[in-house]
Amino acid sequence: MKNLLVKDWMTTDVICVPPDMVLPDAAALMRKKRIRRLPVVDEHGVLIGIISQSDILAAKPSEATSLDIWEINYLLSRLKIRKVMTRDPLTVFPDSTIKEAAQLMHDHKIGGLPVVDEQRHVVGIITESDIFRILIAWFNEEIGETEQPASA
Repeated sequence: MKNLLVKDWMTTDVICVPPDMVLPDAAALMRKKRIRRLPVVDEHGVLIGIISQSDILAAKPSEATSLDIWEINYLLSRLKIRKVMTRDPLTVFPDSTIKEAAQLMHDHKIGGLPVVDEQRHVVGIITESDIFRILIAWFNEEIGETEQPASA
């Protein structure tokens, strides 16, 4: 499994968002698409950040707030994801190994990594779900030490 490459296991149809998207829209998009993170790109498609479900939850006010629901909704409707995203997220390249990606995710306690090209354009994303998929395929002997997936 040491030689498995990110490009063979990553998700390639990545939904990216602009930094001026408001928080409720990002949250709604994640719910609709059933995803937990969104790479944030600038006007040239260059990765500048990432926003996760946990970032969105952390940005919401405490239930102990003295604001009423209308005030909360108004404030959230104006909050841009650039204010709460993780800037300059860790990334991997398509030719990085799965071991490198998994080690980064483990060491930094994160659930996914944008996969970028040399210009930092997002070409994919590799997540903990992909790592589990690899493990299951390996346990089921569908892949060997150096083989690629039957269907990614």
